[in-house]
Amino acid sequence: MNNAMDRLIKKIKETNNPTVMGLDPRYDMIPESIREKYSKDVEGACKAILEFNKGLIDSVCDIIPAVKPQIAFYEMFGVEGIKVFNETCKYAREKEMIVIADIKRGDIGSTAAGYSNAYLGKTALGDEKISIYDVDFVTVNPYLGIDGVKPFIDDCKEYGKGIFVLVKTSNKSSGELQDLKLEDGRTIYEKVAELVSSWGDELVGEYGYSSVGAVVGATYPIQIKELREIMPKTFFLIPGYGAQRRKSRRYSIRIQRRYRRNSKCIKKLNGSI
Repeated sequence: MNNAMDRLIKKIKETNNPTVMGLDPRYDMIPESIREKYSKDVEGACKAILEFNKGLIDSVCDIIPAVKPQIAFYEMFGVEGIKVFNETCKYAREKEMIVIADIKRGDIGSTAAGYSNAYLGKTALGDEKISIYDVDFVTVNPYLGIDGVKPFIDDCKEYGKGIFVLVKTSNKSSGELQDLKLEDGRTIYEKVAELVSSWGDELVGEYGYSSVGAVVGATYPIQIKELREIMPKTFFLIPGYGAQRRKSRRYSIRIQRRYRRNSKCIKKLNGSI
């Protein structure tokens, strides 16, 4: 099965669970029983984070289909943190979980190609090409248009990977840009949704969903309904419940009930740890 979204949906069906566990570790929130094992410096903090992540993965790998490590919480520890990010991704894949790297990359074509090579494709070393992070999905910022997204789409086609493109995000200030009206009356997020839908046309899998997915915040349930109509073949990654907003939990419960009634699995929730 070389279509990334097919693999994800298959895993959701196997676990009967449409959620993904966000791995956004904060050192001061890691149990003291783990922190006390290591030195109180960057290296020690990173060892504690890795042990914590592995423990979480061990606890949920048979009941949750995917994890989503957020790169910022690893980059803040420098080189050692990036090592932990990589080890976390590898460990999750060893446990047969789908890995969504939350990196939100977006840049001009050549730079976007470099980002995509690192996470989805391969890096050329002379006559050889090697995988670096080798995750299943990444999150992508579409603000630069197709130039900044096409390299990721190309690697999705070649290597059976996937992306989730930011469409309507869960943060409070998202409307400052995303809700602005175009001349024809549509909002920017609606236009982005149309683009995302078209970008994924060539990557639709057996389950009827494209490997070009969309990030749509659970904090905006009305917009989710509107966006589903615009993007009928686009799989949704839905942040905004769990650690983000209590009121979104009510909506997440409705989604999970709908999931249990509908085997098409049209949405995927994200909860952060």
